[in-house]
Amino acid sequence: MTKYMNDQIQVTKIISIAKLAGKAILNIYYDADFSRVVDFKSDNSPLTLADKAAHEVIVAQLEEVYPEIPIISEEGAEIPYEVRKEYQKYWLVDPLDGTKEFIKRNGEFTVNIALIENGVPVLGVVHLPVVDVTYYGGESGAFLTEGALEPRQIKINYNDSNRIAVRSKSHPSPEEEVVLEQYKVVESISRGSSLKFCMVAEGKADIYYRHGPTMEWDTGAGQAVVEAAGGKVLAGTGPDPFTYNKPSMLNGSFLCLGF
Repeated sequence: MTKYMNDQIQVTKIISIAKLAGKAILNIYYDADFSRVVDFKSDNSPLTLADKAAHEVIVAQLEEVYPEIPIISEEGAEIPYEVRKEYQKYWLVDPLDGTKEFIKRNGEFTVNIALIENGVPVLGVVHLPVVDVTYYGGESGAFLTEGALEPRQIKINYNDSNRIAVRSKSHPSPEEEVVLEQYKVVESISRGSSLKFCMVAEGKADIYYRHGPTMEWDTGAGQAVVEAAGGKVLAGTGPDPFTYNKPSMLNGSFLCLGF
């Protein structure tokens, strides 16, 4: 297992926390009575019991092991920009990314935990509970682990033609067509949640463009994995890098490239 360290932060510990959250999600996912319980947030996006359960697990674990590092979580209390703008390092968490995929019961939802330093994702863990697959990335590179198997390193494709685009299952947009036609895309596949970033990192896709909307916790861990695999994530259609801890945590469009 990669020994990636950042002020004594071990990626193995973050993976174990993501897996604990995944188990909490699956306890609800496979319970017919609980899995159908859906509330709605103020923006009408669905909030399940599983979102809340995963949030509680992750926050409790991170606070116990790394009490000095603040946490920004989708399901946590909103932190005013005047407070969080002072955060040089913090955890950025989406306890259950792909709530709509959870409700559709297609398995394409993830647990996302990222470490952000000075506006840049430096460590990311993306865990898929249903299949027990985990992607992670940091200064030692990007890796994929399946169940109890040894991790294997993953890298982007660097394709210069015949590229494959990965697109959102729940949020398609006509703007995608305009952007993708510039990049020699010959095929498209659809995936839910932050799995789209992982497809690029693993070399199963070459490009992912998102017109919007997303929040910072939707993208932080996935971006860390992609960039550790050799790719890049750009604001809009480029060339500026995609950064974090903005006054508004609502993301603009972004372009994820595996070449």
